[in-house]
Amino acid sequence: MSPTTSTTPNLVELIARADERGLAAAALACLDRCLPLLAPEATDQLRPLWLGVARAGDGWPDRLAEARSAVAAVAAPVDTEEAALVRRMLDGAPGTWASGPLREWADTCSLAALELHHRLCAAPSPGLAEVLERCRTGGPEGVGPLADGELRRQVRVLEVLADGAAGGLRRALDLAAEGRRVVQAVRSRRARTA
Repeated sequence: MSPTTSTTPNLVELIARADERGLAAAALACLDRCLPLLAPEATDQLRPLWLGVARAGDGWPDRLAEARSAVAAVAAPVDTEEAALVRRMLDGAPGTWASGPLREWADTCSLAALELHHRLCAAPSPGLAEVLERCRTGGPEGVGPLADGELRRQVRVLEVLADGAAGGLRRALDLAAEGRRVVQAVRSRRARTA
């Protein structure tokens, strides 16, 4: 192995290796962190889905319907690109607990969350899709500090769930809450300066 070869898996590799529980938690954590952009007053609307992850998909379709209904009850009108992206993250959640659809959802949510965090600290730039994909495979260069933090949280969620240690899901929830507070703070700051 050459000295420049990294043994740390990148985000794309971690998603490719994850099991159903890891994939669902990764996608859900991204959605949870970004939810204030769609539903500023949201608190525990995604709890049914977290419970579904904890129970390895038991009752997943019903829990998904419950969460969608709860979010709809508190969601603001979708009048910004950011809110529309979060809505697509929620709408993209698969109704079946299977690795293929969950992997697609995790991948979609990963990219959307990184884009949203990039948008929060900088105007969208030409070639944004390429910048975000490079971020997921190589590192956070060029995406800004908020997207860098989001990338680290995404990687950490997948890592804590992959190692199978007790408390992994609790740590994923904590990372989601931490990221949600960051988004809420940025959103409040933007509202005050608008």
